[in-house]
Amino acid sequence: MAQLHHFPFLKSFLLVLTTLTCVSGKHFRTTKLGVRNRFTPKTADIQGTHNSEEYEVYNYTQTLDHFNFKTESYTTFQQRYVVNRRYWGGPTNNSPIFLYTGEETDIMGDVKYIGFVRVLASRFNALLVYIEHRYYGTSMPFGSKEEAYKNGNTLGFFSSEQALADYAQIIVDVKKDMSAQNCPVIAVGASYGGMLASWFRLKYPHIAYGALASSSPILYFLGLTPENGYDAIVSKDFKVSRNQKISSESFVTPLTVINATKPTFYAQSTSTSCYNTIRESWFEIDRVALQPHGLSKLSRMPLNTSQDLKGNLESRYDAMAQYDNPADNYLQSFCNAIDGAGEKTYIFDKILAGFAPIYGTSCYQVYDLKFNKHSGWDWQSCTEMVMPMGRGENDTMFQADPFDLDKYSKECEQVFGVTPRPYWAPIEFGGYDIIAWMLALQWLRTLIGWLHNEKPRSRL
Repeated sequence: MAQLHHFPFLKSFLLVLTTLTCVSGKHFRTTKLGVRNRFTPKTADIQGTHNSEEYEVYNYTQTLDHFNFKTESYTTFQQRYVVNRRYWGGPTNNSPIFLYTGEETDIMGDVKYIGFVRVLASRFNALLVYIEHRYYGTSMPFGSKEEAYKNGNTLGFFSSEQALADYAQIIVDVKKDMSAQNCPVIAVGASYGGMLASWFRLKYPHIAYGALASSSPILYFLGLTPENGYDAIVSKDFKVSRNQKISSESFVTPLTVINATKPTFYAQSTSTSCYNTIRESWFEIDRVALQPHGLSKLSRMPLNTSQDLKGNLESRYDAMAQYDNPADNYLQSFCNAIDGAGEKTYIFDKILAGFAPIYGTSCYQVYDLKFNKHSGWDWQSCTEMVMPMGRGENDTMFQADPFDLDKYSKECEQVFGVTPRPYWAPIEFGGYDIIAWMLALQWLRTLIGWLHNEKPRSRL
């Protein structure tokens, strides 16, 4: 039942969640997997940023289509890659090469922000080679993004298989140019880039001696993983969202080491009020939206349904969980602010209090979450990267929203003119059988080594 004392908050809610794009209809969760996305708080710690003098930027003349011999397949485009020699021990020492398999973003963001790969390089005296994924950054076939994204025909060369072949072509030529043919290549990637690193090792075992994949959902496909997997983990993060400092003599699990050089130990504690506040907020949004002029109370610009607003809030919660780290503590800051607001505080005021230390109090853009013909990741989501993200009634902190492949496919057809192939990735890359293939490849490498009376090289 509506009460007048709620309206002051609605004015502030209106100011903070300002809709800049009119959106409508069902949206599908195609959470961007890269190291940063548009919902990542602007205060994100950038520990990895380093001097641009450490790296060299090149363009490689890449083949458009690696898998057939039609005339158009021989068309070329300029693909960007970056080399960092700072830590390399050189070819005479057979020092390794760490190949960073670029994901769905401009490669320069990875070069600047991903500090872990440089830590590895310094530890193993490795050469760093970052390769930009085709159709992202400046690596655009047909000369420009406008032409590359023109229609399904120009986008038809945009796939993970083509990207893996790009990486193989470039790294082979880089090794040749640096007289480093005997230097082992280790593929490294995060999230979608980690999927590519794993698949690169699988598809090109003669090029990649190993792979390191971080936070990579290689099994998040239909029939392999429960569709509520992502939302269930995000929800769990908001239940376990507070760090309590303990002495190093106490061993409590789960345990987190915040600073590796001067260890400080924290035990994670539970904050169900944060979880419950988010869960209850969806129903309050629906309740307000059903009032006369309710949608206009939730946004300055027209909303067609309350789902437009809820989808953006969901994405911000996803970002806080996916991109949280000890230096930023998004989850802890958010939930501490909610807990500090007090039990009697109106639920929207609690949510607003939680966002304030992370996103500030200025207006937040509300994005159109439908598939966008200018989005590379949306194209991939509509072709082979079909990751079924949904949930039931009571299994997460979100409202029920089961994955509907038929509606998903229809939207892809409307936007891109293509029908998704949801079962192709497990067929192409192995699904659960990928581990068996990896073990078989290592066994074969070892066997060949012994047959040639060679001692197998130890793995890094």
